Amino acid sequence: MPVPRPQHPRDAMGQSVATGSVGGPGAPLPLLPLLLALALLAPWGSAGGSCPPRCVCASNILSCSQAVLSSVPAPLPRFTAVLDLSHNNVSRLRADWAPGRLAHLHALLLSHNGLSFVSTEAFAHVPHLRHLDLSSNRLRALEENLFSDLAELEVLLLYNNEISAVDRTAFDNLSRLRKLYLGQNRIARFPLELLRDGSRLPQLALLDLSANRLRSLPVGELQALPAWLRDRLYLHGNPLACDCPLFQLVARGRRRRLSAVVDFQEELRCLLPTAPAPVGILALAGRQPLNCSEAREAVLEAHLGDTVTLSCDTRLRGVRSQHWVTPGGERVLEEGGNGSAALLANGSLQLRALRPEDAGTYACWVAGPLLNETLYVELLVHNFTLHGPHDTLNTAYTTLVGCILSVVLVLIYLYLTPCRCCCCRGADKPPAPRDDSINSSVLSATPNHAAAVPREPCRSRSASATGSGQNGRFKVGGTPQPPPRHGPKAQRKVSDPDSVSSVFSDTPIVV
Repeated sequence: MPVPRPQHPRDAMGQSVATGSVGGPGAPLPLLPLLLALALLAPWGSAGGSCPPRCVCASNILSCSQAVLSSVPAPLPRFTAVLDLSHNNVSRLRADWAPGRLAHLHALLLSHNGLSFVSTEAFAHVPHLRHLDLSSNRLRALEENLFSDLAELEVLLLYNNEISAVDRTAFDNLSRLRKLYLGQNRIARFPLELLRDGSRLPQLALLDLSANRLRSLPVGELQALPAWLRDRLYLHGNPLACDCPLFQLVARGRRRRLSAVVDFQEELRCLLPTAPAPVGILALAGRQPLNCSEAREAVLEAHLGDTVTLSCDTRLRGVRSQHWVTPGGERVLEEGGNGSAALLANGSLQLRALRPEDAGTYACWVAGPLLNETLYVELLVHNFTLHGPHDTLNTAYTTLVGCILSVVLVLIYLYLTPCRCCCCRGADKPPAPRDDSINSSVLSATPNHAAAVPREPCRSRSASATGSGQNGRFKVGGTPQPPPRHGPKAQRKVSDPDSVSSVFSDTPIVV
């Protein structure tokens, strides 16, 4: 028979606690559920605070919704993580609404309160807030540095207010903000410079500006934004003025299947001066008086020898893999690449020393966490260098000068006939018959002679001593009277040496 082991006092205590009888001797006490319940309720009974009246408390969640509150209840437990004060009458949020630092609070809900004032120091005690809902209130302006204490804020809801002024510093220090809802307000101008360089709100992926009072948009700046931001840039419901750049911006969004365009295509409208009601922006294609046409997407023009960079403007974030395919079917996978094509660190493709065969359509393949996307970029390579227009001008100028010189030389050849003086002719060459001057060649200054007739020595003759020549002009040298003809082959008349000049000019040149 075994000898019982002596029991330690702590073991006995533990056994007595664990096996204490309730319904009878030896019946175990079900303490585990009780201990869990006490653990859940212990914070509200400790020094951390108690659940405020008219609120529902569950662990670190404090819900005071629809409790007809005119101010934030106090005291608030310091371990509160979610505070719901929606659908009350809290019209002002002062700097002292939280008496102490709420280091664990990450969600604050204040919608439907008629809230018209928020102190610039109201969020100094909640530095780790990630979700802030101020929607459906009466806020009229976003003051300077209003949310600058919320460095960890990710979602900010401000829709359905009366906001008409937005200070450009209101969103300073919000480097983690991902979603900003400003729809259904009275905003006539939003500082889009917050999005231009990506340094002010680098993580912003959604911006809702729908149903405001925007009348014009900086289309160039919006088109320069990355596609993953334009995919969630909501602009429908604004009284925009119709123009072709606005149409091309929306048409590009539809072609890229951007959610902000595809999901709200019917609500993207604009105002025409001649139309009594707003018209669909996408209906402006070919419609008078604008007659807009769609711009070609992602077409890049370059010249021989240039270096160009093709951007892969994907609408996906968190890209896992990416590569390019050239028009020849070659895949560029690794950063750096080989030859003239190189893949850059940001996913763009760089082409160096362009050749005519580099022209064509390039495809960018992107694999995201959930979806894949393929983008196409068309490259046109002109078959001349950047200095091509100047070379063309020089060639045209040279050709023109050559033509002018050719005309001048022809005129000189025709009008400046060589050596018209009688001493330059041979003494044994008699003058040709007169009637043969017309039949002589117009390009030759030397007539044909039938017979050798002795001539007098060369001497100067005055114009007055000569007779009138052809066309009523006086000739420098007289022409002897031809003898009469005898038969069909009679002696030919002496050729007039000036007859050639008379064909081309009324004033012959005397040498």
